[in-house]
Amino acid sequence: MNFNTLLIWIVCLSCIPLLLSAALSRRNQGWIVVSGSILVIAAVMSLLSYGVAGWVSGSLWLIFLLLPLVGWKRVNRLINQERYRKARRLAAYLRWLHPADGWLEQPQFLRALDMGQRGEIAEAFHILQSYQTQNTSMGRSAIASLYRMEARWEELLAWMHNQREKAWWEDSKLVVNYLRALGETGDLNGLLWGLVRCERNLEKTGNTVALNSVRMFALAFCGQTEQVRRLFKEPLAMYSDEMRQFWLATAEMAAGNQAVARKQLLAVRDRSDFPLYNAITWRLYQPPANPARVLTPSSRQIFFRVMSDIKEEDRYSGAISLTFKKTYATYGLIGLNIVAFAFELSLGGSQDIETLYRLGALVPEAVWAGEWWRLLSAIFLHFGYLHLLTNMLGLYLIGPYVELTLGIGRYLFAYLVSGVVSMLLFSILAINTGASSKILVGASVSIMSLIGVTGAILLRGWRQEKSRIAAKRLQMVLLIVGAQIIFDITIPQVSFLGHTTGLIVGFIIGNILLVKWRMRN
Repeated sequence: MNFNTLLIWIVCLSCIPLLLSAALSRRNQGWIVVSGSILVIAAVMSLLSYGVAGWVSGSLWLIFLLLPLVGWKRVNRLINQERYRKARRLAAYLRWLHPADGWLEQPQFLRALDMGQRGEIAEAFHILQSYQTQNTSMGRSAIASLYRMEARWEELLAWMHNQREKAWWEDSKLVVNYLRALGETGDLNGLLWGLVRCERNLEKTGNTVALNSVRMFALAFCGQTEQVRRLFKEPLAMYSDEMRQFWLATAEMAAGNQAVARKQLLAVRDRSDFPLYNAITWRLYQPPANPARVLTPSSRQIFFRVMSDIKEEDRYSGAISLTFKKTYATYGLIGLNIVAFAFELSLGGSQDIETLYRLGALVPEAVWAGEWWRLLSAIFLHFGYLHLLTNMLGLYLIGPYVELTLGIGRYLFAYLVSGVVSMLLFSILAINTGASSKILVGASVSIMSLIGVTGAILLRGWRQEKSRIAAKRLQMVLLIVGAQIIFDITIPQVSFLGHTTGLIVGFIIGNILLVKWRMRN
């Protein structure tokens, strides 16, 4: 497989889900045009000139899809941190890569929020007036933002109750403002029921920050200080220090620790911006409602379910995702693969068959002749830079979750033993099918085994704990396995047999390790 083919696969595997998601949600229609156009160009170029199809479509994918999506994620992170000036500067560049879905107007909107944050409310209001007259999501957000900046929570609720309800329940920014306003005015039951109503939509759109913000409101207004602190460690780590202290003080106040909370709020107020200053002033004169007196039995059930969902997400949501936690075993394995690759380059080249053979590539007939060490050495060798890059990326995405869940010892056992057993099974099947002279290298067998282990962990969570989060992640794993099978079948250089044995062996070993893990805990 060459880089051109890999680019075509990347384009298809990223554009098709985005196209379907935008079409089904009936939002962000600009992405339908972008992703659809890139797919059409990739298909046409594949027919006309396959050798450059990946380079052309991949370049368009990078410029008009990846850069805007990554950049806009950064913009939203800055907005959640209330760093509106930096968000505006970045949005000013990004809007030209995607001049649809309201991106052209976003820098001016962020400029108004920046001015409001500094207390220049009259100027901010003047900018937002043009949006307020429009029956759009941005127009409604403009009005809600002004109410929020001045902590006019009761007026915000009154205004929203006069709007068309369906329109703002589907808008994550308005929902977050509305549910916070319910908590600020003491309607904890309304806050919890509102969370139930909006969480499915927020999960569907992938807006985890908005979902966890609303959960944080519920926990803070119900006096759960430690749970709020737990959310700030990861899902809401982008919150500023002042904002974190404000919500932790709110939780303390709701828990009845009035003196401690007031001292914390007064300390934060001295270094607050205009909106936070107003929020603190409101909190000092309008303490949170007492949850022990206000919550109904049905609301308490919702509250405990929210607590359970957060614990489940801590346990299962990290499956196959980017993580910046210190997973030393995964980094160590990546390092060993890179060192082995350096040996290949120094001794004759990573695509030289003789060099790979001398370093320990898997050749079934050689293994059968007694060279059993090849079962282990082969999983640290790679055929070319692209092979190494794709496998190390896969290990970085998949390995940390298994390492953090099982621990370093069981993780390394699963990685190494699954790789060796899979290589052994591959050798036996190759000899019996007359392909004993085939050569096999790469960490992908062990990486596929980690996918099998991940599937075992998630299946256990779904069946034994009835975890909704584990079930959703398991579906994602099955989709990845399906895509990998199609990839293996269509690319002749890829070992379908090796990947399949790795997946099955990893699933079996994962279940064995989980039984031992459960017995020891």
